[in-house]
Amino acid sequence: MDPVIIVGAGPVGLTLALALARQEVPSVVLDEGPGKNDPRPARTVVLREDTTALLERLTGVAVGDHGVRWTGWRSVRRRQVLNEITFDEGDPAAPLHLAQHVLTGALRAAVAHEPLVEVAADSRLDSIEQERSGVSAHTRGPKGTWWRGSYLVGCDGPRSTVRKLQDIRFPGRTAVERHAVAALRVELPWEGQALLHRMPPWRSSGPSAGEVTARPLTDGVWRLDWLLPPGKDLVTPDILVARIRETLAGWTDGTTPAYDLLDTGVHTVHHRLARRWRAGRVFLAGDAAHLLGALGTQGLDEGLRDADNLAWKLAPAWHHGRHGHHEALLDSYQAERRAVVAARLRAADQLLPVLRGGGGLRHYVPGAARGHDALLTDGHLGRGSVGAPGTYADSPLTPRHLEAEIPVDTPFGSPVADVRVTAEDGSFVQLRDRLGRGALLVVLIAPGTGVWDRKHWVSAGVMPRLAAAVAALPHPAELLVAEDYPGAPAHSVLLVRPDGHLVTALSGVRPADLYAAAEATLGGAVQEEKEEKEENEEKAEAEAGSGAR
Repeated sequence: MDPVIIVGAGPVGLTLALALARQEVPSVVLDEGPGKNDPRPARTVVLREDTTALLERLTGVAVGDHGVRWTGWRSVRRRQVLNEITFDEGDPAAPLHLAQHVLTGALRAAVAHEPLVEVAADSRLDSIEQERSGVSAHTRGPKGTWWRGSYLVGCDGPRSTVRKLQDIRFPGRTAVERHAVAALRVELPWEGQALLHRMPPWRSSGPSAGEVTARPLTDGVWRLDWLLPPGKDLVTPDILVARIRETLAGWTDGTTPAYDLLDTGVHTVHHRLARRWRAGRVFLAGDAAHLLGALGTQGLDEGLRDADNLAWKLAPAWHHGRHGHHEALLDSYQAERRAVVAARLRAADQLLPVLRGGGGLRHYVPGAARGHDALLTDGHLGRGSVGAPGTYADSPLTPRHLEAEIPVDTPFGSPVADVRVTAEDGSFVQLRDRLGRGALLVVLIAPGTGVWDRKHWVSAGVMPRLAAAVAALPHPAELLVAEDYPGAPAHSVLLVRPDGHLVTALSGVRPADLYAAAEATLGGAVQEEKEEKEENEEKAEAEAGSGAR
C-alpha cells in the first residue's frame, strides 16, 4: 500500500504524519521549503489542554517546558480591573503560550526519528491525479518528480495549492481583525499573567488602539498585540515604537522601562471555510480548510484537532482497503470537523459587530463592559461558544437507541476527562496517554481496584465477561479500568474513540450495546442505513415500474 501524501510541513502536516505513524501508516511530507524554519518570536501559538496533550504524546517532548503556562488572566478597561483569574500550578486549563518555530522544531525533531515518515524538502506541488486505486502528485523544483500515494492531505495553508487544484471554493470574510504585533524582552509588573487591556487611558500614537493584549513567553519575552481600527492604515516602524513606549509607560510608573525589541509584524485575521474537506482520496486540514482567529481564538488548535480526527480514520482504510464502512468513516471527517469549525465561525461572526461596533452591546447586555469582557475572555481562554473545543454529538458516527446508555458529566461526543486508569499490563497511566493508537478504549469504572494487584481483580466480578465482549468488538480495543470518572456510577462502562471523544456510557456490561456502539463509531451503522435506503429506493422503483405495466 502506498504512503499517505501530506502536502505542507507546518505544525498540522507534521502532526498528521506523526499521528499516522503511531498507527503504523507511512507518509511522505512534501515541504516546499528547505526543511527548516526561521525563528520569528512574534509568531506564537496558544495551545489548550487537549492539543497540548496530543503534541506531547506524538513528540515525546514536554511541550510545556518550551513555553509558558499562564499563571493568570486579567481584563482591564481604562484603569478598572473587570476580571482576574488565577491558575494553580499544573492546572491543565491554563493556556500554554510558545513560539511557533519552537513547536515546529519539536515536531520536525520527532519526525526525523520516525522511520515511517519521509520529508521531501524543496518540493512544491503543481498537479494531482486521482484514480480508483490511489493518487499521484507531481512536484516541481530541484527534486521535481511524481509521488504515488494512497491518499493525499492538503495541510498547505491559507493559499492551499491542493484546495485550488481540486477546485474547492473557500468563501468567507477578509480582514475581520487586524493587529500590530511586537515581541520584546521587558520586565512587566505581572509575571506570567496574560492581560487584555481595553480602552487604555493613554493617548495613542497613530491609528487609535482600543485594545492591547500582553501574553508572556519564555526568557522574559512578551508578545503584545494592538487591535487596529478597520481600514488599511500603514503601521510604520516609528508608529509601532511610539506605541510600544507609551503602552509600557502606561503599565508601569509613567516612564518607559528598558526593553529589547525582537520582532514585529501585522497579523490579519480572515474568516473562511472550505465548501468541501474531501474530494475522493484528497482531504483538506488546518488553514487549507478553515481560517479563524478573531476575538482571541486560536486557529492552530482546530488544525491540530483536524489531524487527530483524520489520522484514526485514515488508518483502518489504509490497512484494510476501501469498503463501505471505511468510506462512511472517511466521510465523517468532513461532517464532524467542518460542523465544529462552522459553529465557531458563526459564533464569532455574530459577536464581532456587538464587540467591535462602537458600544452596540449596551443594547443587548446590562453592564456592557463586563459583557464585553466575559465574551473576550472566553475567546482567549478557550471557553464558551467562541473558544471551546467542539463536540461531535450530531456526528453520523453517533450510536442510536442503546438501551443501557446512561449520562455522565462528559457530554457524548466531547473530549474525555483525563483520569488515571489501570492498563492491561497492570500499570497506572493517564487515560489520554492511551489515545491515538488506533484502538477504541473501553473503560470500566470500578472503585477500589487501584489498591489491589491486577491478578486479584482481572478474573473477578464482571471483568471476564467484559474482556470477552471487548475481544469480540469489530475493531481492536483496549480494556482499561478506572477507580472513578466524573458522573459515572460504579460498574459503568465507557467507550472512547481513538481521538479521545466519548462515544457512550453504559450501565454495566452490555455486550450487545457495546458492539452496536463500536460498529456505529466505525461507520458501520451509517453504511447500513445507506444500504437500507438504497434497497428501499430500488423496491419503490420496482413497484412503480410494475404498476405502470
